[in-house]
Amino acid sequence: MICPNCGRPNLPGDETCSNCEQSLTLLDQPMPQSRVEKNLMEEPVTGLAQKAPVTVRPATTVRDAINLMLAQNLGALLVVDVTGALLGIFSERDLLTRIAGLHANYADREVGEFMTRSPEAVPDDAKLVFALHKMDVGGYRHLPIIKDGKPMGVLSVRDMLRYITRLCQDG
Repeated sequence: MICPNCGRPNLPGDETCSNCEQSLTLLDQPMPQSRVEKNLMEEPVTGLAQKAPVTVRPATTVRDAINLMLAQNLGALLVVDVTGALLGIFSERDLLTRIAGLHANYADREVGEFMTRSPEAVPDDAKLVFALHKMDVGGYRHLPIIKDGKPMGVLSVRDMLRYITRLCQDG
């Protein structure tokens, strides 16, 4: 890659010019090779997660959280404080790894005790490809979408699969 500042060649993938130390990160953007790639790179996450997120407070009992997840067919709930700011996420994975077989009397305990604190999240203007990468690298099935620290939605693996499937069928 040629540095636009000093004209010096650099290795592909370099973040800064080896000569003038100018940032090259914005110049090293991949180019989409298909319609699916183009949509993933251009579509914001808010295009997929259009429903309001289902939230609970940290003091919600595990019993009530499970009942809510079952009633609404959800794999995760977002845990928020009194101002609506994201504190954590309580997911099926939390149930399996932090509760099942470890705690006999868990139903009346608080979700805040078992939730994943400060979960990875993406801003509401993030592109789908960024969110998909975060989900892949982190092994997440649910990714909160936030604006000003407050949840705007949740992007799930199921949402992504449906979206990509539709793109493949339409093209």
